[in-house]
This record gives sequence, structure tokens and C-alpha cells, in this order.
Amino acid sequence: KRHAGNTIQHSKMMIQLCRIKPFSINPSKNGMRRFSTHSEPNLTKIDKKLEHIRKSELTLDDFISANRTESLISVNSDTLSAKEELLKPKKKLLKRERLPEWMKMEVPKGNQLEHYTEIKQSLRKSGLHTVCEEAKCPNIGECWGGGEDRVATATIMIMGDTCTRGCRFCSVKTSRAPPPLDENEPENTANAIAKWGGDYIVITTVDRDDILDSGASHFFKTVQLIKEKNPEILVECLTGDFKGDLKQVELMANSGMEVFAHNVETVERLQKTVRDRRAGYNQSLSVLKHAKEKNPKLITKTSIMLGFGETDDEVRKTLQDLREIGVDCVTLGQYSQPTRKHMKVEEWVPPSKFTYWKEEGEKMGFKYVASGPLVRSSYRAGEFYIKNILKSQNPTPSIV
Repeated sequence: KRHAGNTIQHSKMMIQLCRIKPFSINPSKNGMRRFSTHSEPNLTKIDKKLEHIRKSELTLDDFISANRTESLISVNSDTLSAKEELLKPKKKLLKRERLPEWMKMEVPKGNQLEHYTEIKQSLRKSGLHTVCEEAKCPNIGECWGGGEDRVATATIMIMGDTCTRGCRFCSVKTSRAPPPLDENEPENTANAIAKWGGDYIVITTVDRDDILDSGASHFFKTVQLIKEKNPEILVECLTGDFKGDLKQVELMANSGMEVFAHNVETVERLQKTVRDRRAGYNQSLSVLKHAKEKNPKLITKTSIMLGFGETDDEVRKTLQDLREIGVDCVTLGQYSQPTRKHMKVEEWVPPSKFTYWKEEGEKMGFKYVASGPLVRSSYRAGEFYIKNILKSQNPTPSIV
């Protein structure tokens, strides 16, 4: 009873405080400060809003039911009453919908878990960054875990972990002025990969628009050192667009890699909505086309995300455009919002539609089509290359 009485008394005191006229501190003629309890013409915004609350018919229940005290000072007298504004919910971030069943992955176990743990520990010791972790890829357990018929694949990210672009689907950190490149990174990366002992490695990079050549020479040197220390390893490079500079594309095409990958990400209509304004559909097509022209032995590859609101006709047109410029491999996967700050999912595309696009892509003549809700650009890259292309074509790298 005593506790309840104290609570009621405290609440009454709070209500009385809201009824006190606001006071201001004004300098007097002799320099002394004087206190005034009457309303002054220069009331602060908070004073005005408190005055508005005091004149409204708010009760103690209204104050108790409002879970946020900051709502007391956010009254807009022109549009809402004080009571309505007090009870107005706080603005939330973009809502993340529940994942459908087909988007849920199983935790690695058994031999797959052991292989996954081994690769993770090896990468940690070597100090390598992976886009698998930075981009929160849902397939990390499957790709790193490998299996009896699979080759474990990890995607190493060089040139730092901070990108100069801000695509609305990507969770990699961004900055206009990332830290400078590490001159020792190519050598250190090559040594770490050689010690790691993988059969297939994917090298990718953040966009570095702050560098004159977009980091192409740095990337080139890294690939050559990797092949020098381990000529048997298969290298796939997932590159940026180098700001459309085709000289840098040619340099990379002749670095010694087996697979040249660059992602168009989405259909032409949605490019400006999904990607950074410095990227573009035609610019990405020109990169893929030029790489193939300068080194026909290369396997060229790209990736498309579904779920942004694209139509079937737009996806089909994109696949046709890619085949016209000689792209060999394409992957299609479901976009999944990495955080609440990123672009929301417009549609959860069912597995049956991905099966449909796989069949359509194969009819168009792609050498390999990986299509599924959880497929990503480097999804089980080692497996598809070794089983579906290397055995039939056996391309030899061209090293400058």
C-alpha cells in the first residue's frame, strides 16, 4: 500500500509539473539575470509543445500507455492533437518478412562440418577476407563444407573490405575514401592461398573508384602470383566494371585466370534502383564482351538476382543479351534483404520458377546454368567448373 501510495503521489507531481508556466532567463539592464514565470515571446520549441500538451485533455493513463517519453515533445499542432501524437507509434526501419521454407539452410554436420571448420580456421590464420562472410552468403556452409563429389570453394576479397559504391542490395561496408591499398597484399594473398591448398579459388574485390585504374594492376599482380606459386590451382576472378575502362578489362582478361566473372545483377529497367548510379547495364555488358574478345579461351560468367520486381520478359531479354555477347555461364538466385536498411524483397520466387529459368538458359546455349533460390554468383563454383567445363574443354590459361 505504501509503495502504491508513493507511485500515485509521484504521478500527481509529474502532472503538476506539466501545468507550471514555462519560465525564461533574461539579462537585466544591470547585468543580473532575472527569472520570469510569465510567457515570453521567444519560447523554445519544447516550451511551446509542452504548453500545447498542457492545454490538451491528456490524462495519467495517456502518459502511462505511451512507452516513449520522446513522443511528448514531438507534437504537431497543425495536423494532430497532442493526444494522437503522444500515442503515435515510432517510425520503424524497413520490415523484414519471414523467409519461406525453401530459403532456409541446414547447419553443416558430419564430414561437411569438419571441412567447413578446417577452411574457416585456415582462412583466419592466413588473415584473408572472404565475401562469403562480408556479404552474409547463405551458402557458406555448403560451399566451404564441400563433400564427396564437391570441391570446397571460398571467395577471397582483396583491396580491403570497404567499397566506394553503395548498391542497395549489398551489405559490404562503404566509404568515399577507403584506406589505401596494401602493397604487400598480392604476395601475402598468394602465399596464404598456396598454404591453404584449395583446388579452386575465387578472387573478388570491392569497387575502388578512388584509384586511377580502379585497382586493376593490383588485382592483376595478385592473380599472377597465385598462379606462380601454384600453377595447378584454378582461378576465377569476379571483377568490378573498372568504371568502364576497357584497357583495365583487357589487362585482367590476360592475367592467367580461367574464369572471368562480372555480374549484371538485375534486368536493365531496375539497374538504377538496385545498383549504384556509377554502374550500368550496358557498361557491364561491354566488360563481359571485351574480356571474351581479348581472350577467347576465357570462360565468362555473370549473375542475376530475382525478387526485385522484374518480369519474365525482362529476365528472358537479359539472358538473350548475355548470350549475344558470348557469356558462357550464368547463375540466377533469390535476392534476400541482408539488413533492414537495404532494399526490401518484392517477391519470393518459388523454386519451380528457378527450374524454369535453368531450362530456358540451357536452351539458349549457355554452357552452365545454376538456378535456384539460394544460388549466388560463386555458388559451388569449383564443382561446376571441374565437372561441366574443364573435362569437356580443358582451357589453358594465358599468362602475360
